[in-house]
Amino acid sequence: MDAKLQSQVLIESLPYLRKFHGETVVIKYGGHAMKDEALKAAFARNIALLKLVGIHPVVVHGGGPQIGNMLEKLEIRSEFREGLRVTDDATMNVVEMVLVGSVNKDIVNQINRAGARAVGLSGKDGMLLHAEKKAMVVTRENQPPEIIDLGNVGRVTRVETTLIFSLMKDGFVPVIAPVGVDDEGHTYNINADAVAGAVAGALRARRLIMLTDVAGVLDPEGKLIQSIRVEDAAGLYENGTVTGGMIPKLNCCIDAIEQGVEKVMIVDGRVENCVLLELLTDQGVGTEIVGEER
Repeated sequence: MDAKLQSQVLIESLPYLRKFHGETVVIKYGGHAMKDEALKAAFARNIALLKLVGIHPVVVHGGGPQIGNMLEKLEIRSEFREGLRVTDDATMNVVEMVLVGSVNKDIVNQINRAGARAVGLSGKDGMLLHAEKKAMVVTRENQPPEIIDLGNVGRVTRVETTLIFSLMKDGFVPVIAPVGVDDEGHTYNINADAVAGAVAGALRARRLIMLTDVAGVLDPEGKLIQSIRVEDAAGLYENGTVTGGMIPKLNCCIDAIEQGVEKVMIVDGRVENCVLLELLTDQGVGTEIVGEER
């Protein structure tokens, strides 16, 4: 980017820099953006720039493919039920090792190299993510309900925000792995989208940005839906516009809105600098989810 274009981009971004100065923005980081080296570096620069201009980013990351690769190397059989990984004790050990170890520390290292100061956390640190075992009941037409035991798969029951606020106050970027713990010390594997939504809600974040491997929510013709109101989501489920993995993702977005997040954006993480483009431009690059007018 030449100097003239850089200056123009900076000028156009100034109103948004003022708008979000001092505000908290939670970013759920996952998908292809975590695997492509150029996108990883760009993401880290985006986070460092947000911190530099006085915005407080908090990163929650996934790591499903990395977990799958390690399980395969260790010859540990992995099973999915209703889109969720069944997590026995052996699998949980690998999940924690990969997410809290290699994946989390790689993200921290990338952000540090980009010029910010990042700190890696799991839900165990300071009892950050209180969790309980996730109950899964599946109902199918003309069949009795089926109770599925997912093992050590959990759901967030409470987020302890003190540690996160303390780190942000001292100039650090919290990077959170989606591993939770209950009062008895049992460890749980938790869906990263759900953790991002819970963290954003607990922090009363101004924005939650969910990076995905699609452009956003698409209409039946495959065109991007730029804005969805919470009260209209049910209709999108019923008419088949939102299906498959986008259903739980949109549900997490709605939960975050209902917990006090002003706006949630589902963004294509394959687009370089997507975080800055979504947050600091008029049009953005994804689908926004908004609640009722206040």
